[in-house]
Amino acid sequence: MQEQPESPFAPGLTARVELTVTDADTAQAVGSGDVPMLGTPRVLALAEAATVAATATRMPSGQTTVGLRVELDHRAPTPVGRTVVARTRLAKVDGRRLLFEVAVTDGGETVAEGRVERVLVDRQRFVERASRAS
Repeated sequence: MQEQPESPFAPGLTARVELTVTDADTAQAVGSGDVPMLGTPRVLALAEAATVAATATRMPSGQTTVGLRVELDHRAPTPVGRTVVARTRLAKVDGRRLLFEVAVTDGGETVAEGRVERVLVDRQRFVERASRAS
C-alpha cells in the first residue's frame, strides 16, 4: 500500500475575497438568466477564488488545486453596484482532497453558501494529461 504524502494544508485555513457587482457580472451578461442581478456563475467564481486564496500562501512549488465538486445555494439577488464578500474555511483534508465551506454575503445578508471541493495536483502533469486528451 502506497503511503500518501502529508498535505501542506490543515483544516481551519481561511480567506476572504470581494467583488463589486458590475453589469458584466449580471445574469444577463453571463447568459445564466435575464435579470440585471449578480449571476450565479459569478457567485460560483467568487467562491472558488476564495478557496484558491486560502491555499495560495502554502501551495507547494509545482502544485495547484483544481475544482472537483461544488454545492452552492444562491439565495438572494444582488444588484449592480453592491459589494459581495466570499469567505471560506478549509473544513476537511482527505489526502489530496480539500473540502471548503463558503459563504457569500452582501452586508448582513447571506447571498449564497455551500461547499467547494478541490484536489491537489501536479500542475505540469495535469496540463500535459489534459492536452493529450484533446
